[in-house]
Amino acid sequence: MTGNHRNSGITRRRAIAVTGGTVAAGGLAVTGYQSAFADTTDTTEATATASATSTGACMTLMSSVTEGPYYLDGALVRKDITEGKSGVPLALRLTVVDAIDGCTPVKGAAVEIWHCDAWGYYSGYTTANPGGSAPAESEDGSTANDNTYLRGYQIANANGVVKFETIFPGWYIPRTCHIHVKVHTGGEKEDGTYEGGTVNYTGQLFFDDTIAGEIFALEPYSRHSGSYTTLDDDMVYDGGGASSSLLTVKAVHKADPSKGYKGSLSLAIDPDAENTGAGSGGGGTPPSGAPSGEPPSGAPSESASPSASASS
Repeated sequence: MTGNHRNSGITRRRAIAVTGGTVAAGGLAVTGYQSAFADTTDTTEATATASATSTGACMTLMSSVTEGPYYLDGALVRKDITEGKSGVPLALRLTVVDAIDGCTPVKGAAVEIWHCDAWGYYSGYTTANPGGSAPAESEDGSTANDNTYLRGYQIANANGVVKFETIFPGWYIPRTCHIHVKVHTGGEKEDGTYEGGTVNYTGQLFFDDTIAGEIFALEPYSRHSGSYTTLDDDMVYDGGGASSSLLTVKAVHKADPSKGYKGSLSLAIDPDAENTGAGSGGGGTPPSGAPSGEPPSGAPSESASPSASASS
């Protein structure tokens, strides 16, 4: 396990919503997503939605899984959730569709994501040991806020599409590489976060093992050593491909994975359903002494929906 994990203190950082920026921690800089993906051409929203509705994944109602032990209420509504955290850039595009009504877009759905940093640490839980051997989270050198980094909401447009700018997540024992996701409807943006409404879906997004292996060989990921859990051995992923939330991931530059990736998936949900966040799969055991879903001191005070609070 990690040696030298010290309590860095959740008030150590003050920058709540730092976006872009260059961070040299671990030797890999995140220099902003406009430049990272400048040589790629995005399709139109309508074309992307039409393509999504023609896939088998869209026609399959997504199965909810556990929200895991690291959920916090009060995430901020923002596109760029990195706050300067270093890692391989990931442009994430998710399309929310109604699986009960012919995969029509769910306009106005609030998509919430959260995931660990390159060394396996979650905001709000920065002293929780990710297993293996990794530097302390406080050694990353970024200006990220310890309560809010790599967490955020986006509101779906008329085509059900949301976009996030983040980094490829690292890993922690005993889980494979993943991103947590919730879809909310019926609420509204207020005071920088999302209030009210209902949680319709709780899931986790997964990555191909080959791609993950290439990234984990790079700095700063390579500074976290240990036994990485593959998809086949993960306690949550059930092997169903896109219908089990395996992302479609494409490299910006095939010869250089450090330049970043684009990940996409259609989330086929029932917008009339209410989800508790319990789901299937264990999600990992909460670290000893870690919070159980309540925002730590200094985190945004606005809570999400009543149903989200109940599920934490």
